[in-house]
Amino acid sequence: MSTTLSTTETKTSSRLVSQLKKLNHKPVLGAYTDFRRYLFDFYSYKKIETADSIRPYSYAHFSAAADIKSPNYLKLIIEGQRNLSGQMIGKFSRALGLTKSETEEFGALVMYGQAKTPTERNQYLKVLSEIRVQNKIREGKIESEAFESVPSWVMWVLYAMAEQEGVNFDVDALKKVISHRASREEVQASLNNLLERGELVQSEDGKISKGRELMSGGQNVPVELVRKLQAELIYLGLESLFQDRPQDREFGALTLALTEKEFEELKFEVRQLRKRWFKDFSVKRKIEKGDRVFQINFQLFPITRSCK
Repeated sequence: MSTTLSTTETKTSSRLVSQLKKLNHKPVLGAYTDFRRYLFDFYSYKKIETADSIRPYSYAHFSAAADIKSPNYLKLIIEGQRNLSGQMIGKFSRALGLTKSETEEFGALVMYGQAKTPTERNQYLKVLSEIRVQNKIREGKIESEAFESVPSWVMWVLYAMAEQEGVNFDVDALKKVISHRASREEVQASLNNLLERGELVQSEDGKISKGRELMSGGQNVPVELVRKLQAELIYLGLESLFQDRPQDREFGALTLALTEKEFEELKFEVRQLRKRWFKDFSVKRKIEKGDRVFQINFQLFPITRSCK
């Protein structure tokens, strides 16, 4: 998406004036999913900050700070006329005054924004989510205990496999059953975690079964961690689209115009359906084990903004 800025440094457009009035603090990188919008807001902020200076901030100032010869390079990036290379990401990070961890985050944000295919975008979005969670843990905004309490997708799968017929909980066997979607180390760590926390229990004869409920008290989990898990599950769905046979999956989509009331009603119905399925199949698994573990993703999200 391109963002149009003023064509001169001496006469600011009405759009930029409006933007400057709204932006009275330095943009926070972690709040953005569009790196071009972040750059636009950073530039706008610097214009505000130096509005009363003898030499107000300009594209040329940014280029000098980034050690770039072209004085208009930032403008071209913001407007989508150029992309950032790996080398340029480093130069932009210096001009933006980013820390080492923020530079890594900015790089992931750029790669996500410049990805050409849905698969690439999902891969970089997953990386970006992981970086942001780790940054928040380092900053103390997310407690490490909260992070450790959120099961990974591997843990959810292993937990469900306790109700799958014929599963051998040997790590190499588990890795093979989940089609090598996770490394041996991930499988081993996830299994150990589930057993230590009591979510899976092992009998004297070595059989594995479900113990306590997985992720009980999940309502207290930070939204960033929930988002990270959901992104991983969505990415698994994308992998399945390319890796699994059509007869082994069911993917469908609807693109509809809805009123806000209809949207709320549909969201409620999806939640109730999910709860009913979970309850019904939990009862059935107490009678007989399942054949395979399936992932069911519900995705209801806006594609357009309101024009009202």
